Amino acid sequence: MKNLFATTALTLLAASAAQAHELNITIQGDQRCIVSNGIPDHEVGTWREGAVVEPQDHLFCVDAMPENTGTITERVMISGMTVTGVPLRPGTAEYYDPTTEKGWSRDRSSGWNVEGVGGLIMDAQNAHVDGAGMYHYHGIPEAVMNNLDGTLFAYATDGFEIHYVGSDVQSSYQLKDGEREGEGAPEGVHDGTYVQDWEYVDGSGTLDECNGTMVDGEYVYYATDTFPFFPRCLRGNVTEAAMGGGGGDRPERPEPPVENDG
Repeated sequence: MKNLFATTALTLLAASAAQAHELNITIQGDQRCIVSNGIPDHEVGTWREGAVVEPQDHLFCVDAMPENTGTITERVMISGMTVTGVPLRPGTAEYYDPTTEKGWSRDRSSGWNVEGVGGLIMDAQNAHVDGAGMYHYHGIPEAVMNNLDGTLFAYATDGFEIHYVGSDVQSSYQLKDGEREGEGAPEGVHDGTYVQDWEYVDGSGTLDECNGTMVDGEYVYYATDTFPFFPRCLRGNVTEAAMGGGGGDRPERPEPPVENDG
């Protein structure tokens, strides 16, 4: 087993507590595995009252040599894991619901899915926590991007790399023109508050519908400054073990890094 990366650091949390950032990336056979406690290596928060980052038990194993399957997997909840061990979860479970005080709920009947960035409360890194305290990114985290060693930002759930190169590549998603239409639609123009405000326009940018393209004969995804930010569909083999799911010949869990007393 080849140990590619291990780190331990301290992170300041919104609750003014310090927790260790633990990360281990290894290659085991044909799998690349990221073990992380999900604690970011930058300052976070704040969100709703009482919401804090809680340590997680992330095991993210994907193809180390991914292949384009020729088919597309839609609506993936976790689209990747950063090289710092934090999940990419661009989608949300919230939908427009005018009967609630917030204006949204888990009731999908309206068909208007709230977009994370611009629709929900995020911190300065375009991230927040879920009900279990799992910190995750919905958009570009500048604190991470500013400290990348190169352009590799994350590994997608099918194993392909996700790179960030700023404005050098452009998403092919565009805001729709005019007012929202249809029975029960939210009032107003298409402004990006909802996923349905956007549409893929082939050729309008440099990337395909999964926010990827071919580079030197290899397929690569990109993180972009505009919607969809990260891939929301995948072209490779999405394994059940990608987020520690059950079944299959999943590699053994790598040992976590040893904390440095110094």
